[in-house]
Amino acid sequence: MKHLIFAAFLLAIGFAAGATRAGDMPGVTATEIKIGGTMPYSGPASAYGADGRAEVAYFKMINDQGGINGRKINLMSVDDGYSPPKTVEQTRMLVEQEGVAFMFNGLGTPTQTAVQKYLNMKKVPQLFVASGADKWGDYQHFPWTIGYQPSYRVEAQIYAKYVLKTKPDAKVAIIYQNDDFGKDYVNGVKDIFGDKYAKMVVKDISYEVTDPTTDQQVVTLQASGADTLMIFATPKFAAQIVRKVYDINWHPTEFLTNVSISVGAVLKPAGVEKAVGIITGGYLKDSTDPAWANDQGMKDWLAFMDKYMPGADKTDGNYTYGYAVAMTLAHVLKECGNDLSRENVMKQATNIHALEIPVLLPGITVNTSPTNYHPLRQLQLSRWNGKTWERFGEIIEGNGS
Repeated sequence: MKHLIFAAFLLAIGFAAGATRAGDMPGVTATEIKIGGTMPYSGPASAYGADGRAEVAYFKMINDQGGINGRKINLMSVDDGYSPPKTVEQTRMLVEQEGVAFMFNGLGTPTQTAVQKYLNMKKVPQLFVASGADKWGDYQHFPWTIGYQPSYRVEAQIYAKYVLKTKPDAKVAIIYQNDDFGKDYVNGVKDIFGDKYAKMVVKDISYEVTDPTTDQQVVTLQASGADTLMIFATPKFAAQIVRKVYDINWHPTEFLTNVSISVGAVLKPAGVEKAVGIITGGYLKDSTDPAWANDQGMKDWLAFMDKYMPGADKTDGNYTYGYAVAMTLAHVLKECGNDLSRENVMKQATNIHALEIPVLLPGITVNTSPTNYHPLRQLQLSRWNGKTWERFGEIIEGNGS
């Protein structure tokens, strides 16, 4: 009888320990890891929906290969229409009803800002936010939120440095989205121009994400007499601006944010010939660049696209981005082993050292630490030549944030 009681006691302890482990690892079973994500599959930023589709397809490939550490990845990627209230609704649904382990690569500065405090309060990792807003690096106030791509502010610093070096007497015009996304870029330019900003920037003007067109803003900027134009816009508006600048016979030196340089999503709708000469900063290999014809990383990406995304536009760089960030998450999950608690997921995501992702430009690696929540910090300048983005110069880092 004593043996039976003791055995029952041990069994009870085992069940209790198992329950504790399950409680510590929401969204995780012996066979599955359930992950949440919000994407603008509809609405004004729907071009970015390609990111989410690539991520879902990537994890289908991983699952076909047996998953990660014996578990299949269930990425629940849902539509928020690039609308912050909808992002809040969808995020709460994924966390509270679906019980996801964490949120991954939610897209958009205004949308992810809307759920940042909620996720940090609940200690749910907000991993690799699909936005370069500088705020995603604020590990002191938001330890459960980490960005992915280079900071918009740092990117703008790089453009401003290039202008000072090559065209110190430039008359600069800026058009930007009127939210944290656009304002980060303006602040980056101010960081470098300093007290010269008021003199060099002859006109800056914003647009709202709800605006049907930006044509009037472009006409106003042309009238300012500017000979240099910085375009800090999301894809739909970037295509409009590039097209309008060309159509009104204005020929400034143009800089375009790297979140809107997709050939398929931006340049083709604008007219590839209308974008010739535009300068940007990139960190991903471009599928239209013949330099990568024999590159193994791009060969693997093309094979992935052929098998898991047949018919998708391979000139759309958003698919490359989705593949890169999904591969980064796969690395984190592998490093977690069987400890998929939210604490360990965050620990592994913030301890990445010189991780090489095959579709990143040579020399650019993923690096994080408990005090570095900006995984990618480097860019290389490129110029659109009508057929591809032609890289020039060295890998550059901005001043930091």
